[in-house]
Amino acid sequence: MTGPVRNMVKMLICYYSRSGNTRKMARLIEKGARPTGVEVDVKDVKDVTPAALLKYDCVVIGSPTYYGLMSAEVKALLDKSIRYHGRLDGKVGGAFSSSYNVGGGNETTIMAILESLLIHGMVVCGDPDGDHYGPVSIGKPNRRVEAVCRRYGERVAELAKRLHG
Repeated sequence: MTGPVRNMVKMLICYYSRSGNTRKMARLIEKGARPTGVEVDVKDVKDVTPAALLKYDCVVIGSPTYYGLMSAEVKALLDKSIRYHGRLDGKVGGAFSSSYNVGGGNETTIMAILESLLIHGMVVCGDPDGDHYGPVSIGKPNRRVEAVCRRYGERVAELAKRLHG
């Protein structure tokens, strides 16, 4: 006897990274997500179109912090995604950021990304024990950031599986 066929949950981790730190965080989040059994794509934001967002159950976006906000490249993707307003409703979303120093605006960057995802109707995953809004790194990811990113990847993937698996 077989049960209902479940679709493979698909997760996109997209990022912009000039120094490589945000890219490293994306790969660490991927390492946390993959063991959960979700299908994970990791892409530079320049390789992601707004239409591509529609094929994923979960979208996690990473950006370095520039003047307390996301990079222009990430903002452009989110601005163009408006043509799909309402079609991302119910998907899982998340955000992460890196900056040069403490107080450099990581949380405001993450919140700006999450605000866009919430306007799309996406469900975001907080963390009561880790970086509450999403992983942050000051400079190159250290051991703490590595652990937080892996935990975040696992948590977001598990939420996507509960909602879409």
